[in-house]
Amino acid sequence: MYSDKVMDHFQNPRNVGEIENASGVGTVGNAKCGDIMRMYLDIDDNGVIQDCKFKTFGCGAAVATSSMATELVKGKTIQEALEVTNKAVMDALDGLPPVKVHCSLLAEEAIHAALWDYAEKHGIKIEGLEKPKSDISEEEEEEEY
Repeated sequence: MYSDKVMDHFQNPRNVGEIENASGVGTVGNAKCGDIMRMYLDIDDNGVIQDCKFKTFGCGAAVATSSMATELVKGKTIQEALEVTNKAVMDALDGLPPVKVHCSLLAEEAIHAALWDYAEKHGIKIEGLEKPKSDISEEEEEEEY
């Protein structure tokens, strides 16, 4: 059901924890499944993500997607991090079961929420970044109609 990469990131998650005085912190959740994901970014003066950590309360797929998302944005510029989509997270994990795709959406939204927080703290606008939803189940409900 889960790929070896998903199992590896679940059993040995990378970058778990918090960053004190983080440049940006984003928290998102899915009320339908109860997953909550918090992403911390440490962004340097050149707009490069030096460190990224997460704390996730949720299923194994939520932990795995959080872990992979942190790996994908570390060392990237803000713009490059903005381009890390849920599909990129899923591809990097060699796929997810259809019922767990929402976990990759959470990971993408957590990155965006942390970038949004960073932009607000610094009084800047990040091109292409929209205010993230705090509950991604709103998005899923819209898609059902």
